[in-house]
Amino acid sequence: MTVLQTIIIAVVEGLTEFLPVSSTGHMIIAQKMMGVADDLDFVKAFTVNIQFGAILSVVVLYWRRFFQTWDFYWKLLVAFLPAAVIGFLLSDVIDRLFENVFVVALMLVVGGVFMLFVDAWFVRPEATTSVDWKRALKIGCFQCVAMVPGVSRSMATIVGGMATGLSRTRAAEFSFFLAVPTMAAASGYTLTKLVRDPALVSTLSDHLMTLLVGNVVAFVVALAAIRFFIGFLSRYGFKAFGYYRIVIGLTLLALMQMGVDLKIF
Repeated sequence: MTVLQTIIIAVVEGLTEFLPVSSTGHMIIAQKMMGVADDLDFVKAFTVNIQFGAILSVVVLYWRRFFQTWDFYWKLLVAFLPAAVIGFLLSDVIDRLFENVFVVALMLVVGGVFMLFVDAWFVRPEATTSVDWKRALKIGCFQCVAMVPGVSRSMATIVGGMATGLSRTRAAEFSFFLAVPTMAAASGYTLTKLVRDPALVSTLSDHLMTLLVGNVVAFVVALAAIRFFIGFLSRYGFKAFGYYRIVIGLTLLALMQMGVDLKIF
């Protein structure tokens, strides 16, 4: 990949990782448009690796609240476990789904339609800001839905939080916190499988600067995206993201219908 391609992909990752629009779908679009599928193993490893930059943005932005009591970490663990168990048991199935652009496009549309009605269904005047372990477990179960590519982990967990009575802002913030162990585990597990190939390890070593640039860009962009999202969400809700998802999903489906090859991996 060129430096420009590296920066663009990292920007897409940073912008979309914490927004309810599916980073997977956007990464597929960006990679295909730039034709960066020449070195498939490295591209896959790169897109997994730069998630660590996005993860770090949450820790830095919310560091006062992230380094809290053991009770806080217990709730994160409880919320993380459902996805960890199901992800481990169904990892091969999930990997195959991530290779299916039709699934991504369809879920973008379905999720977009769903988001048009989220505010009417779940926003409550008496919404709470408190997260106990039972509420954390329910949010964790919602997160499992995001294993289907195109659903969006952010959307699933925020909706899960709102469904359990959290305010939009508090649900979004807990979604950010939950992203840290979830994305770290998923990225680490995927990288572990990828680097079993000695040739890929050598390739990664030769492209350390590419990985560094990608993580730094993803980190900076994710910081800005989180700040924007919290402000936008508290004022306007989810409808704009819903319409956006529908447009992107329908565009992908139309391109596939016209015979455009959108398969990346």
